[in-house]
Amino acid sequence: MQSQDVAPRPAPASDDPVVDVERAEAALVEHYPRLVRLAYLVLPPSLGRNRRVVTAHSLTQRALPRGRAAATPVIPAQSTGREGDPGYSLLRLRVLRTALEADRPLKRLAWPKRSQLPPLLPQIWGLRLFPRSGGADELALDQRLSALSGPARAAYVLRGLEKLNDDDVCEVLDAAGVDYVDEALEEADTVPAQYALLDSPEFDPCSLQARPTDLMRRRQHMKAALAAGAALLVSGALLGLPGEGWGPEGPAAPSYAQNPAAEAALDPAQLTRVPALAWQSSARTDFSVWPPRGDLADDSALLRRALAVWARPGETVQVSATPGTPAGGPPGAPQLLYAGTVDSARVVILYDGLRIARYAEPTDGTAGAALDFSRVDGASRAEASAVVLSRADGNVRYLLAPWVRKAAERDLLKSRTGAMDLTVTDGVTTPMASPVTQQTGSCTSWNTLQLTDSTGTRLLTDLSELVPARLTTGRPGAVKDAAGAAALRTWAPYSCWLGALRSAGVRTVNAWAYARQALPDGTGSAEWLCTRAETWRGGGERVLAQFRTPGAAHAAVAAKGQNVAACGARDPHVLAGVLWKAQTGDWYLLAAGAPDTDSIRATGGVHGTSRGSLLTVRAEQGARAELKGTLESGRSISGLG
Repeated sequence: MQSQDVAPRPAPASDDPVVDVERAEAALVEHYPRLVRLAYLVLPPSLGRNRRVVTAHSLTQRALPRGRAAATPVIPAQSTGREGDPGYSLLRLRVLRTALEADRPLKRLAWPKRSQLPPLLPQIWGLRLFPRSGGADELALDQRLSALSGPARAAYVLRGLEKLNDDDVCEVLDAAGVDYVDEALEEADTVPAQYALLDSPEFDPCSLQARPTDLMRRRQHMKAALAAGAALLVSGALLGLPGEGWGPEGPAAPSYAQNPAAEAALDPAQLTRVPALAWQSSARTDFSVWPPRGDLADDSALLRRALAVWARPGETVQVSATPGTPAGGPPGAPQLLYAGTVDSARVVILYDGLRIARYAEPTDGTAGAALDFSRVDGASRAEASAVVLSRADGNVRYLLAPWVRKAAERDLLKSRTGAMDLTVTDGVTTPMASPVTQQTGSCTSWNTLQLTDSTGTRLLTDLSELVPARLTTGRPGAVKDAAGAAALRTWAPYSCWLGALRSAGVRTVNAWAYARQALPDGTGSAEWLCTRAETWRGGGERVLAQFRTPGAAHAAVAAKGQNVAACGARDPHVLAGVLWKAQTGDWYLLAAGAPDTDSIRATGGVHGTSRGSLLTVRAEQGARAELKGTLESGRSISGLG
């Protein structure tokens, strides 16, 4: 910027109005809230909300002229002031001048001005004070004002809060010591004229909320105070050595410093919007290539609210997250997947590369909102095929991936019944019954989502999370989607046990029928099946070994384990047993291992040994046994659970 010659401001003429201390004091008492608001808006946001509040009150209280007999002239252009009060004009000018001084950087070779230092009075110990939170519009305006220079911020506030025209604004800024007034006005023009928002509680430092400071840290500081004093005496000589060293937070920016990534995460204009056909040419096929959909995808106000709630949810927001999913704000501008009206709510679906976030607010204007998170890092094409949009009245709606060609509803418990087609509009399915809400008593059905694309057909099930879990069948390491007739027959007797996996962060569930065993009373053969649930976080895997006799509608859990490798790709082996009562009244220990099991041995309450992968031993009611197995490779395995 080129330098300009600034003419000195002329001294007041002899007939200029003069303000005595009594008139200024009366104006301060009458207009104190407005003067404090003016100071708060002009002060640099880098101070933090608590210090801005205290500094605004301090500057306003120090604006009163000193001396009971003092008389201070007012510049002619501002002699009428607010509602014709020259005392208010004087105070406004003094508050504005000191607030602008506080925004100027400290110079090494010059004494700092009083307004550039922390205020002596007022002081509040043990509490942090800050104005009440406004809406998303106020938050956005505060961010825009924080990007302006001090003079530009002052020009915007004088226009909006004081209702001054540009000529009067120039006079006030010039009197306050601003060198480049025209540049300040031009910079203020870059912020939309939302002047009504300046009267919001968001910018009212006289109507405050109080929160305690860090209590634990405060106690630690009190305990360390004596030790710190002694250390200062010992190391005082070292303080004069060259070099500034590391601060307590190293090279981190100070608290409340502006961060470009954090600001982008709150700006709806910065949201990532993927072209509609990007998935057809992309090397990746996951959530990162989903285009934005929904009738409110261009509603900036809704998107701004969703981003603001994600960054700092209020007390009325219900926040939920699946295990292992962080619930903090996005690291940068997230990707928009959906924004629209669903049932009785406005819903926004966002993706930040690690998580799916769902924001929902009621359409009837009532207070409160919901914010849900699910971890989806490393999702494949099959696992990134659907996201839950809403659950209402026992039903669930899904938002489908752009590559899905057909959607249907299938009852997993009834393998012989067909699938019922779902209508899909702009990627959103019609409602279908959800097993999450329908299981109130006995399990009579388990509805799943059947999707078809160019790579095949697969089943997904709702487990009370944003992303449905994928169902597969087969030996670990060679699993396939549960879509064919044989896979459906495998899953049918075991589907109701999926209810035990709700809200556990489950990614996939595989069912493996690893053995069939003839019953000792000659009534047929029982089936052994191992189900393994993998999670998104890579831990907390759940394994169930289930046993079903001929003609039984449901299976019984024989053994279970968590955080174990059994029945998985890393260890495709399993060994489990069950105490079973024959129709003759006799009790038996039945055990089965994977096909490559060479022998099984039972000890403890039941003793027996068998060659091969099956074991049948007479037992007593209530007996407990410990199982050990040997694989064909010679490795020993233990019974599950």
